[in-house]
Amino acid sequence: MFFALWPDASVRERIAKAAAGLRLSGAARPVPPENYHLTLAFVGEVPSASLAVLQQIGRTQRQPGCTISLDTYEHWPESRVVAAVARQTPAAMNGLSTRLRDAAQVPRQEPLRAHVTLARKVAQAPVLQAMSPIEWSVRAFSLVNSDTRGSHAVYTVVDSWPLLDETPTP
Repeated sequence: MFFALWPDASVRERIAKAAAGLRLSGAARPVPPENYHLTLAFVGEVPSASLAVLQQIGRTQRQPGCTISLDTYEHWPESRVVAAVARQTPAAMNGLSTRLRDAAQVPRQEPLRAHVTLARKVAQAPVLQAMSPIEWSVRAFSLVNSDTRGSHAVYTVVDSWPLLDETPTP
């Protein structure tokens, strides 16, 4: 289970277009567009009895929405992925991630690195061209179940909650 930002159809389409421009080789596997997401807090295996607790955590969040710009590609050799990354993560998104992790008592993880994974099993870094920024107006977040038993992960949105209106930038 994890809390995530789940793109709407328009954002998903723009991410898919960016992913299609990657020149991947070997065993690299593009992530299916229906699996695009931005993880806020990874919770891990959760007994079904704890689902209501996670839903309550989501329901009680009062964070403003924000706009995030996925504006560069990165290859992460340790995890063997290529991702669309936001060079700057909005404070509202960092705050939501921290609150969710704290409330779910997630062991300390690395600070949020806002990204959407585009391809997995990328052993060799592809030539990554400049990326046209993808502006994503974030208005909600979700609790997602991950089923990794098959050949591809299947993500199912369990519940979603709206964020407050975006705070205007002075």
